[in-house]
Amino acid sequence: MTTPNLNLPEIAASQSQKHITHNEALAVLDAVVNLSVVSRGKASPPQGPANGARYLVPAQSTGDFAGHEGKLASFRDGAWVFFSPGTGWRAYIEDEGAFAVFNGTDWTPPGVSVVSATPSGAQSQIVTAEELLTLNGASVQSTIQIPNRAIVFGVSTRTVEAVTGVWQYHCGINGEPEKFGGYLGTAPGSSNAGVIGPQAFYNDTPLLISAHGDTGAFTGGKVRIAAHYFLPVVPQA
Repeated sequence: MTTPNLNLPEIAASQSQKHITHNEALAVLDAVVNLSVVSRGKASPPQGPANGARYLVPAQSTGDFAGHEGKLASFRDGAWVFFSPGTGWRAYIEDEGAFAVFNGTDWTPPGVSVVSATPSGAQSQIVTAEELLTLNGASVQSTIQIPNRAIVFGVSTRTVEAVTGVWQYHCGINGEPEKFGGYLGTAPGSSNAGVIGPQAFYNDTPLLISAHGDTGAFTGGKVRIAAHYFLPVVPQA
């Protein structure tokens, strides 16, 4: 017999070696309670994991993770043990610095935190979406977009690789090139938290990094951008 929610083994009446069942239940509790996982992006088991290390198994996994997509993998005493999450399970993803929630089918995607939800599928989401842009020419447009009906708090930037060809750069959108920051630093490590309004957007809107300097064109460099916004999700039924 097991418990209905966590499938903890129960000790039977007059059972011998009760410590075995008891220790098995403790191992399950140690794996799934106060859940914090190292990563959810490892498609194959890491080499030399620490005893007790936990991971969420992504799609198309290989090795010992194959066939366990979406489950919690816990390394204990030299072997992997897998647990199927229940609806509402919440996990802290250490390499993302964010929480994910299991909705019965999938874990919420990276950068998305569901603040509240209804049984019909309506949600209030806080989203952080990022992209690393390689700079070339007069401007570079992101592939990530501020989605229609999002309320934006800001867009932050960090120069990851020295920007060349110009003195500074701007971060904005078409028609408003400095909306989230102008005259930004080209040296590696330069950063800017480009907060605004907040402001609602009524169209899917890509972000734009624009060159500023004599040539008016980038010759190299990389900048990571991150959009920070609130997104309402309408009822699904």
